[in-house]
Amino acid sequence: MTLNGFIVRNTFRNKRRSVLTLLSISFSLLLLTMMMSIWRTFYMDQGPPNATKTIITRDRVSLAFFLPAYYRDKIRSVPGVVAVAPMTYFGNVYKDDRATNSFAQVVTDPDEYLKVAPDKIVPPERLLAWQRDRTGAMVDIELAKKFGWKIGDRLVLQSPYFAVHPEVTIRAIYTVDPPVRALYFNTKYLEESVDWFKGQAGWYVTQVDSPGDVARVSKAIDEMFRNAPQHTKTESQQAFRLSFVASLGNVKAFILTICCAVVFAILLVSGNTMAMSIRARTREVAVLKTLGFTRQRVLSMFVSEAIALSVAGGILGVLAATLLLRLLTHSPVAIGLPAEMKVTVPTMIASLVVAAIVGFISGCLPAYNASRKNIVEGLRHIG
Repeated sequence: MTLNGFIVRNTFRNKRRSVLTLLSISFSLLLLTMMMSIWRTFYMDQGPPNATKTIITRDRVSLAFFLPAYYRDKIRSVPGVVAVAPMTYFGNVYKDDRATNSFAQVVTDPDEYLKVAPDKIVPPERLLAWQRDRTGAMVDIELAKKFGWKIGDRLVLQSPYFAVHPEVTIRAIYTVDPPVRALYFNTKYLEESVDWFKGQAGWYVTQVDSPGDVARVSKAIDEMFRNAPQHTKTESQQAFRLSFVASLGNVKAFILTICCAVVFAILLVSGNTMAMSIRARTREVAVLKTLGFTRQRVLSMFVSEAIALSVAGGILGVLAATLLLRLLTHSPVAIGLPAEMKVTVPTMIASLVVAAIVGFISGCLPAYNASRKNIVEGLRHIG
């Protein structure tokens, strides 16, 4: 038998204890991997390529306050601006309040929206049909598949913010990677039904010439409205998304706390298992030394067992997290969860490295104590 085979066999000698430890580590690594994936999605990813040239202007105080419509023309006059589209969140209710029937509904200007969102792919004839129909709507292909919609279907929308139920006709179906699961319809159509909404917009999405213009244009827009009735806050698309996350509280501290707790739990579980395993094999260690195994060899064997057990649990946890996130992001009840959230290869590697490090640390102390035990004492040990 090879040394590696001997280590693997000893790792799972006590099958019940090893399996329970493996499952505990797997669940901990599942949580850790999901937290790391959430962190990457919210705080590291920059979104689609066009997002680096997209800025968003909103009311400086809160998104609950609308901006005047004439702000759009003023923003358009700033050097470096390519296109500006008004955006207002209409709601997310369709048919009833069930989460499975919920999706984002946004009003915008069909003539200019695709200029600020070029990542959405729409057949030219379908885009033209949407632009020509004031009551028309454009929907995500994933939504169309989910509800069985097709071009020409009529939908009645509901909103918790506007006391109207507009009926829209699907004129275009767009594809985008990753899917956004949203419906867009004409701002003018909503203005016809809601008098107080005329001449307003929730926020403005602006496309600039290049990523290098983002900071300059953002500053110029906010300076322009410094003395206006409503001050603005202009920021990148990523910063705008993080403002929603920040409204939930200190998400960063929450994620870091969970990650630290998970690592500590893995350390305790793995350390306890290794201590019990090595204590039960005290006489075996003495026999190995009698056969010529050095302290270093005994130490490396037990540490390798701890690392092997932790990494095996880590692999199961990473695979489970990958499957779970995929199910959640494609589930109809996972409303609000970014579709682009997934377990990336770097995240997998980071999780497995954490598992290996924890296994190494948890196995060092009990392995060191076993390697330095006297042969005679070890042979006399009863336990």
